[in-house]
Amino acid sequence: MQAKWKAALIWLVLAVAGFYLINELIVVGVINAFIENMLVTIGINIILATGLNLIIGFSGQFSLGHAGFMAIGAYATAIITQQISNTLGFYLSLGVGMVIAMLVAVVIGIPTLRLRGDYLAIATMGAAEIIRVVINNLKITNGAAGMYNIPALANWPTVYVFVCLTTLMIVNFARSRAGRAIQAIREDEIAAEAVGINPTKWKLAAFVMGAATAAIGGSLHAVYIQTIAPSDFGIMQSISLLIIVVLGGVGSITGTFVAAIVLGVLDTALQQFGALRMVIYALALILIMVFKPSGLLGRYEVSIKGLLERKGGHHGTTDSHEVE
Repeated sequence: MQAKWKAALIWLVLAVAGFYLINELIVVGVINAFIENMLVTIGINIILATGLNLIIGFSGQFSLGHAGFMAIGAYATAIITQQISNTLGFYLSLGVGMVIAMLVAVVIGIPTLRLRGDYLAIATMGAAEIIRVVINNLKITNGAAGMYNIPALANWPTVYVFVCLTTLMIVNFARSRAGRAIQAIREDEIAAEAVGINPTKWKLAAFVMGAATAAIGGSLHAVYIQTIAPSDFGIMQSISLLIIVVLGGVGSITGTFVAAIVLGVLDTALQQFGALRMVIYALALILIMVFKPSGLLGRYEVSIKGLLERKGGHHGTTDSHEVE
């Protein structure tokens, strides 16, 4: 069996084993409702941050508009599930939210992705604020009061499965021809354009896929928390996701997982400190970035395929962005 297929099988076994391990720990009482809530929050943050990492880490576009796409997914799910309050309604709303988010991403991306660096960050932040203000003033979204009593249609198994699916989607995209194109643009846009790569086209592709994963995260957030408001999707939400990406390592999917878990556990452990919690949390972030400015993992990725090839005596190089 080729190393690629062996690696895929090993990842599948690890994903299934992780699922059953969490389930057993819940059954025996090791994981209580409080810890389960933490795991769900971490899972949703992983979905959101991996999509943002695709935009920032792989295509090199500094976006601060992720919360806007998350809001689209959350409100699409809240509106539709209050009319169709079953699993079918949830998956229908999930699809609708993704489509709307992708269309909005195209509308926003075509004019803004020609910008770079700080200018792009300001433009995407403004676009997210426009989305939030529109939601804040629509009757169908209940305005600033937000939406309540959203059916509880997601639990930890739902989030776990979506973490696996979205990660698989993003990793496969990053390893595809399109993924190599956006990484070439990140390294040197002029050189990439010189060899026939259309920068706007591929940056837009990454931006749209990131928006789709943000909508998925927003949908899961809505049906798990059961209450949403426009204030939930402000600039601080985008910055929180940016912190996960930078802390884990820009361009590292493995790093995003590690950072989301570390920050999720840290935030939960500091709940007992009240207002002091945010001071300790911020201090921990500062210390980590001072001593590890490239993030916890830099651009390192866990590559089972690479390990199998080394074990089998193959000494070929492996892509630093490969998660296999």
